[in-house]
Amino acid sequence: MIAVQSAVQVPDPLSVPSNAPEHCPGTESELAGKADACAGCANQEICMSNEPKGPDPALPLIRERMSTVKRKILVLSGKGGVGKSTFTAQLGWAFAADEQLITGIMDVDICGPSIPTILGIASEQVHSSSSGWSPVYAQDNFAVMSVGFMLSSSKDAIMWRGPKKNGLISQFLKDVDWGDLDYLIIDTPPGTSDEHLSVVQYLKESGIDGAVLITTPQEVALQDVRREIDFCNKVGIRVLGLVENMSGFVCPNCKTESQIFSPSTGGAKKLAEDMGVELLGAVPLDPRIGMSADCGVSFLDRYPDSPASTAYLDIIDKIKQILGDE
Repeated sequence: MIAVQSAVQVPDPLSVPSNAPEHCPGTESELAGKADACAGCANQEICMSNEPKGPDPALPLIRERMSTVKRKILVLSGKGGVGKSTFTAQLGWAFAADEQLITGIMDVDICGPSIPTILGIASEQVHSSSSGWSPVYAQDNFAVMSVGFMLSSSKDAIMWRGPKKNGLISQFLKDVDWGDLDYLIIDTPPGTSDEHLSVVQYLKESGIDGAVLITTPQEVALQDVRREIDFCNKVGIRVLGLVENMSGFVCPNCKTESQIFSPSTGGAKKLAEDMGVELLGAVPLDPRIGMSADCGVSFLDRYPDSPASTAYLDIIDKIKQILGDE
């Protein structure tokens, strides 16, 4: 007996809101706001009012602005507190250490913009010019954009729903005068929500070179990384590799290493093997990393002899090799 399977239209994951019901048809579907699954959904009226649905007018502007950016790298984590923004900052500092390279960081962790503080430029503000918003420069070849520069106080809470977040991300991509960049590193919030979907949607035509996933050794963090890898596979983002942060503790005095977060299920190494992704490296926990972030200085420059600095630089070399830049 031959089973006959009816054709079912599977919605593009990029068109499904993060708070959508289980059988959401997607915002681009003709059934958006009309399907049985839409009943009671908070987005129902918005989806119904979006007709007719056409291409986003921001996409050509983003494509033009991003045409001068050579590499675009996402830094992702499934869980907060694993050191994603700190790693992003060190990656930016390391690229910018080469005076021949021009590097940028775009901070789309809109509700928790920590990049300005980590880079020591939290007191700076964004200025407008005839060519768009001017990013803040941590140094001559290191441009940064974050909502943190737009707040009247560092204590201000950002209470935005998805559409306003998406609008700001669009502006960061199309209205910021990034100029000619060798690397644009995009720091994202934890998870796989509005901000991630927006970045992928807006850069769909411009292209994303890949994602670096950050985790810690505990299984509770690794579980979320598995979901992050699944997200990348579903939306077509290349996973450049996995970084295990806080992988042991290095004493600044005696340089001995101790396990603080025990890898009970094999840590990032076992996860990389199971999921078929590259393990870029493991960064030991050095308390001076947090101190450098609080002070807004480059850990790599301040403590070049730390085992953590060696690990960072090895990881960055691997990323360049994978991208074909070395």
